[in-house]
Amino acid sequence: MASKKDMEQTAVSITSLDRNQLKKRIKNFRGRFKLDFTERYLDKLSVERLRHILFAAFINAG
Repeated sequence: MASKKDMEQTAVSITSLDRNQLKKRIKNFRGRFKLDFTERYLDKLSVERLRHILFAAFINAG
C-alpha cells in the first residue's frame, strides 16, 4: 500500500497534467488491471473526471 506521502505526490503530479497528457496516461496505464476506455468516451469527460480516473487507478494498482 502506498504511503500517504506517495499518494499526495501522485495527486500533485496528476493535477499538473493537461487533457491530452491525462488521456495518454490513462490509455497507457500499466497496473494490476488494464484501463479500457475508448478515445471517444475520454473526449466526453471533464479534465477533473480524467484526473479522478487516473488517481483512482494509481491508488488501486498498488
